[in-house]
Formats: sequence, C-alpha cells, structure tokens
Amino acid sequence: MYLHPPPLAACLLAPAGAAAPTPWRAGLSLDYERRGARSVLARREHFGPLRVQRALYPEGEDVCHTLLVHPPAGIVGGDELRVDLRVGPGAHALLTTPGAGKWYRSAGARGVLEQHIAVAPGAVCEWLPQESIVHEGAHASLATAVRLEGDACFIGSEMLCFGRTAAGERFARGELAMRTRIERDGRPIWLVHGGGGLLAAAPGLQGQPVSASLLVASPRCDEALRDAWRALAPTAGEGAVSLLPGVLVARWLGPACEPGRQWFARLWAAARPAVAGRAAHTPRIWNT
Repeated sequence: MYLHPPPLAACLLAPAGAAAPTPWRAGLSLDYERRGARSVLARREHFGPLRVQRALYPEGEDVCHTLLVHPPAGIVGGDELRVDLRVGPGAHALLTTPGAGKWYRSAGARGVLEQHIAVAPGAVCEWLPQESIVHEGAHASLATAVRLEGDACFIGSEMLCFGRTAAGERFARGELAMRTRIERDGRPIWLVHGGGGLLAAAPGLQGQPVSASLLVASPRCDEALRDAWRALAPTAGEGAVSLLPGVLVARWLGPACEPGRQWFARLWAAARPAVAGRAAHTPRIWNT
C-alpha cells in the first residue's frame, strides 16, 4: 500500500553547498472501532516520520482524540507522505495536529501529501489539523479523498497560509495543486480542484495570503444549520457559507490565520451538536 521507507539518514534541510536532502517517504494507517461505549484506536501502522503522538479521551470514552505528528515539521520537494484513516461503524474519532504544518521551498521536485479517509455508517470523523504554511518557492500536491457510507458524518477543516506573512514573505513563486473529493455510498457530493493561478484572481484568493474551508458532510445538514452559521459572521477577513445537498461549507479569506481559526471554532461549536450529537470540546493542544 505504501512506498518503501527511506534511509534513516534522510534529513529535512541541507546547509548551503551541501548535497540535497534525501526525500522522506512516509505512511500512517489507523483503524478506529467501537467497543461497547468506547471508541478505540484499534490498529496503527506506520513507516517513516508519521506517527501518532497520543490517543486521548478528554470528553469521555465515546470520542477518541488523536494527535498526529510529522517530526521533520514540514514537507520538502520529493517527499511523499500518505495517511489512511478508517473509522468503523458507530465509532467517533477526532484527529488534529500539535502545530502548524509547513511546505518548504523546493529546487523543482514536488512534495506530495495524500489523505484517504473512510467513515462507516453511524460513525463520525473530525479531521481538524492546524494550519499549513506554504513557503515561497514550494512545489506541492495535496490530495484528500473521503468515502462515507450510509449516515456517516465527516467534519473537516483546512487552512493554508501562502508565504510566511509574519516575516513579510509573499507567495510570489511556486505552486500548490489541490484536489478534494468526498463521496457518499460511491457517489461524489463534493469535488474541488485548485492550482497556483487563483492566488490573485477575484474568484480565487483575491490577493489574501490565508485561505480556509470548514466542511460538514452529514444527512443532518439543513437550512437551520446554514442560517445558524450565517448568523456567526467573522470578526475579520471575508467569510461565506453555502449549503449543498448533504454538505455545509464555510470559506474564509484573510490576512492572518488567527481570525479564521476563531470563526471556525464558533462554527464548529454550532455544528457539532447538530450533526454529531455532542457539544464542542476544544482539543487542549489548540491552546498551547
């Protein structure tokens, strides 16, 4: 299922004049199951620098919170990473990361991250990584595929900051190619393709460095939840909410990540009880 792992001597960055680093090839495969009243991480396999830091139960046994870590802290040109998640019938998993991810500049090779998520009937998967910073000169490919069965629920967020804005960097060179596909019972319900040409365009990012989306795929998404989201306007940046059959989407553009994170936290708090039957319980790692 995965590529062969790299030599252990592979490194993230090389000093000036040194040979290019050996690309990382890494994979992480996780299975969640419902056992009585408890959602458990029943199986984990990995190679390379993709790991589970901890499985936690801050809101009781029903929901398994999981911290995913990539010890090199970023993806460089030539890296190939893959994550496979399976959430079994009736299980509830919330996955996040301990900090921002990074896509580093590349001399030309493309860094690749593929994410495959399968959610069984009666199950809930909350895929809520923290933001990713795309450095100027990065060449990256990000593909996410979500397969839902029956009444499965998926809540997913994605926030991208183009350039290290705190250092005054703009994303004037490089490319991020994105592909997101969500299907229910084999039929697509959400498809997104993107590339580098939309950064400055009016239908795209309008020149803003941060773009983010929060998506809820559930049969319980309805006009009432849409209206509740629309009543929670962002305090900064530009936000919009759309309802498609079985999918509720919020999009945000802004000058920095923090206002978008705050808006999404309020939207998530409104959506979680409606589609997953539980009040929002903020992962502690988000406050560190």
